[in-house]
Amino acid sequence: MWNSIQHSKSQTKMAVAGNSLVCAGRFWSLEGLKTFSYLEELILDNNLLGNDLLLPRLPHLHTLTLNKNQITELESLLDHLAEVVPSLQYLSLLGNIACPNELVCKEKDEDDYQRYRYFVLHKLTNLKFLDTRKVTRREREEALIRGAFMKVVKPKDAKASSAAASASPESHYTPLPSGSRDLTNHRGLCDSQWSKR
Repeated sequence: MWNSIQHSKSQTKMAVAGNSLVCAGRFWSLEGLKTFSYLEELILDNNLLGNDLLLPRLPHLHTLTLNKNQITELESLLDHLAEVVPSLQYLSLLGNIACPNELVCKEKDEDDYQRYRYFVLHKLTNLKFLDTRKVTRREREEALIRGAFMKVVKPKDAKASSAAASASPESHYTPLPSGSRDLTNHRGLCDSQWSKR
């Protein structure tokens, strides 16, 4: 039997059934979850949860969905989850920028999504399901071998990059021999072969 709780001043709703909790609306803080340490399932879809998401220790939680929130940083979230939800077997992050898929961003493709899966499985080794797909034996093996290297690194913004480039001393390194550096006295390979004849 589901018990529903609705906050009168906002669009937030919570429903509790046995060891499951569904929170929908505009939650941005999960402070009240401390009292639900017995939870096994937690559905936090369609909220305003971001990179500052902090869950209390939930040792029995095996299912967590955070779909359609505002999570952009994957590694810190995964480190936090590994620490506070050790029994986690099902995780879904669809609809967040941290989960690169074609539905959220047109520039992402299946390869981006697969690298994301390897990285998540490297960090959360007990997962059986990630997003909508079962974890395969092959994925688990690949995550073990290469998962640590599948982290998506975001490029710095253009302003930060140009500021860093102007602050660093100009590099004068060139792989060309010193005689080839003078652009006014350039002779290509064909010129040097024909001039010797």
